[in-house]
Amino acid sequence: MCDVLVVGGGPAGLRAAEMTSAAGLKTVLVDHMPSVGRKFLVAGRGGLNLTHSEPVENFPQRYGDSTTRWSSLLAEFSPNNLRAWAEQLGIETFVGTSGRIFPVNKQAAPLLRRWVERLRKQGVSFRPRHRLTAFRRLETGVLEAEFTTAQGSITQQARAMILALGGASWPQTGSDGEWIRLFAKAEVAVTPLAPANCGYEVDWPVEFLNQTEGLPLKNVAVSAGGDFVAGELLVTKYGLEGGAIYQLGRALRGMAQPQIEIDLKPALTVEQLAAKIRDAKGAQLLPQAVRAWRLGKVAQALLQLRAPFASAEELARLAKTYPLTLRGPRPIAEAISTAGGVSWNELDENLMLKRWPGIFCAGEMIDWDAPTGGYLLQGCFSTASRAARATREFLTKN
Repeated sequence: MCDVLVVGGGPAGLRAAEMTSAAGLKTVLVDHMPSVGRKFLVAGRGGLNLTHSEPVENFPQRYGDSTTRWSSLLAEFSPNNLRAWAEQLGIETFVGTSGRIFPVNKQAAPLLRRWVERLRKQGVSFRPRHRLTAFRRLETGVLEAEFTTAQGSITQQARAMILALGGASWPQTGSDGEWIRLFAKAEVAVTPLAPANCGYEVDWPVEFLNQTEGLPLKNVAVSAGGDFVAGELLVTKYGLEGGAIYQLGRALRGMAQPQIEIDLKPALTVEQLAAKIRDAKGAQLLPQAVRAWRLGKVAQALLQLRAPFASAEELARLAKTYPLTLRGPRPIAEAISTAGGVSWNELDENLMLKRWPGIFCAGEMIDWDAPTGGYLLQGCFSTASRAARATREFLTKN
């Protein structure tokens, strides 16, 4: 038997195991993949975005949930705490031009190696290729988890458990959402998982795609359901990708028919745009706008889809409020992250399951989501730190 059984080898599980083992608790970490941190490594391929440099008081609103709850969780382990933690591992960080925070070499692998080495030195026992199939409480009060392995079914008893089972995006890394069936049996409410930070599908005309596939639409502002973001979009054969569409995921999920509105020239008003091409007529309007407004290829092609235009004012209004109907999100397996998960109503303020005292949850498996930009990893570290601290306190009292 161990003191703490951590199930899940992503950043939340690793952080939880780090804290409990540092407190002298016998900690076992299991994961059903051959090695830990697989999604962490994939996320770092384009540059490991650890957190963001904006003021911490701005963070709670990024999670689209109770600001009071997230203020408390971020106080548990803040963005500054996360940077200091990385530097303790010998990984220096820097603030990029976008405000995002990265390791100096932008790579995830060196950080993960040092992190796992620290956990091993602290006595964490790693058990790979163990898939959780059940958990129960014995008559003695001890918790017991059941796993399938290559050698068959085995059990592990523990005084407390921390579950960090992830969402359902990038299932090839181990984040497959299979745990939802276990929670149904345990009578724990779970909000259905949905793709977040993902691309959306659009029925592009063939001619449009021939001109624009793979090209960016830069320096635009995009709105949906009252939410407004500035950023960039990327035309793909199936629709749109990019930071702007990712950040609007929460608003788009609430629409029966998802739609966005694109401001192709956010720095100028309708009147200013119209004034630049007022002398043009008929077929001259769009070519003149392309030159006067310095439109890129994608913006030009979008406007061409709605030609002809009766006046400069009509074209200017369209450029400021270009409507686009979306067919729906890309499959959850392609999403950067997922929304949904264990309902907050099932958890106390310490992230312990109310129906299962001694079992805590952390990371993406809880019902929260956040935009890219460092907020995802920050949320995993903050929830894991709360769950680990609360586990220590629970074991002290029990």
